Amino acid sequence: MFRKTALAAILALSAVPALAGPASDAVRFFYVPVKWEADPEFRERFTGPAKKLFDLNDKMPEGEIGCIDFGPGIDGQDYDDATIKKTLKLAEEVSGDQATVTAHFMLFPEGDDAKREIQWLMVNEGGKWKIADIVSVTSGWKLSELECLPEG
Repeated sequence: MFRKTALAAILALSAVPALAGPASDAVRFFYVPVKWEADPEFRERFTGPAKKLFDLNDKMPEGEIGCIDFGPGIDGQDYDDATIKKTLKLAEEVSGDQATVTAHFMLFPEGDDAKREIQWLMVNEGGKWKIADIVSVTSGWKLSELECLPEG
């Protein structure tokens, strides 16, 4: 009986995606399920260049498209939540109060253009991992380098 219970526990745990650590937990939040990073509701999860860009995006006049018209964490607008959840793999490198979390996943079940590699540059502030920047290795852009020029 014990062996069956132990085997069932091992199988159950193997179905759960491995967590790389606390910085990865902060990133995983945006993937399962997918959330739009620029949503003001999530602003406290950001710092530095990323927070500054999202704040500027918020100041765009109503009706105008801001500088963030896509999901930076998925490097796109269209995706399949179930595919991202199933394929998401996070790797975390920590050095003191800084970390890089690299996310590998697929937007859709098929297609070479569905593969994504996103780096999340993190800073530990007051014991919490916050996102300072997002980099798409796949498409070659960095969130902090996007231009966002609100009027006024």
